[in-house]
Amino acid sequence: MYLGVDIGGSKTLVATLDAHGVIKEKQKFLTPRDYSAWVEELTRTVARLETKDFQAAGVAVPGKIDRSHGVGRTFGNLPWQNVPVQEDVERIVGCPVVIENDANLAGLSEAMLVPQYRRVLYVTISTGIGTGVIEDCKIDPGLADSEGGQMLLEHRSKLEKWEAFASGHAIFERYGKPAKEITDADTWKRIVRLFALGFVELIAVVQPDVVIVGGSIGTYFDRYDKSLATELKKYETPLVKIPPFRQAARPEEAVVYGCYDLAKQVYGHSH
Repeated sequence: MYLGVDIGGSKTLVATLDAHGVIKEKQKFLTPRDYSAWVEELTRTVARLETKDFQAAGVAVPGKIDRSHGVGRTFGNLPWQNVPVQEDVERIVGCPVVIENDANLAGLSEAMLVPQYRRVLYVTISTGIGTGVIEDCKIDPGLADSEGGQMLLEHRSKLEKWEAFASGHAIFERYGKPAKEITDADTWKRIVRLFALGFVELIAVVQPDVVIVGGSIGTYFDRYDKSLATELKKYETPLVKIPPFRQAARPEEAVVYGCYDLAKQVYGHSH
C-alpha cells in the first residue's frame, strides 16, 4: 500500500492507495497555520487509518521545496518556512517518503493517463495558478521549480502576475461570484481572454504536445473550451502551434494520485 498526503492551504487530504493506484481510504483535516500543530494532526489522522504498513508515501507541498534535504522552503498560503516535511512524515508513517510540488504531482498523475503525449503542460487554475511540465511520464527536472502563475504579463496597461487577474480568486473578485456560478458564454469569453495571455506564453516556452487544465476552474472546462480554442488560434504562428487542450480527468484529486505515482516511481521496486 501507498500513502498520499496533499497539503493544501486550507485542507490536508490523506489517502491510502493500493499497488494499482486505487484509493482505499481518505481522511481530510483543516490545515493548521502552525506547522507543529499540522504534524500532530497528521499523526492522529494516520493512526486512524486501517492500513498501517506502507511501501512508500508521497507528500505534496504547495510551494518551493529543497528536494535534496526533503525540506519545504516556502508555502503559498501558509506561513511555514524551511520545515523538515520528509523527515517528519517518515517518522509518522514508518516508510520512505518523497516530497514534491503539488502542481508537478497533479501534472504527473494526469500525464500518466495520456501516455500518447510525450510532453505535457499541466495548468491548475484554482485560488491561484500552478504549472507542471511532464516529459515521458516524469517530472521535467529543468522546469520542476517553474511558477507559471507568477509570470508577469501586460494587463490593463501594466505588468501583473498572471494569477492576479486570471485565477479563481481573481474571477471571484471581478464578478462577485465563483466560477461554478458563471454560466453565460459572454462572461466566459471575457475570462478566456485573460487565460489565453498566459497560455500562449507558456506554450511558446514549454512547447508541449498537449495542455491539461485542472484545479477547480478545470472542473468547468466544458463551459469555455471552445471559446478558449478560438482565442488561442489567433496567436498561433508557424513556430508556435497551439496544441490540443484537455480537461483534467481527476481535477479535484489529481494531486493525491500524483503522490502515489511519484512514490511508486521512486520507491516501488525496493522493500
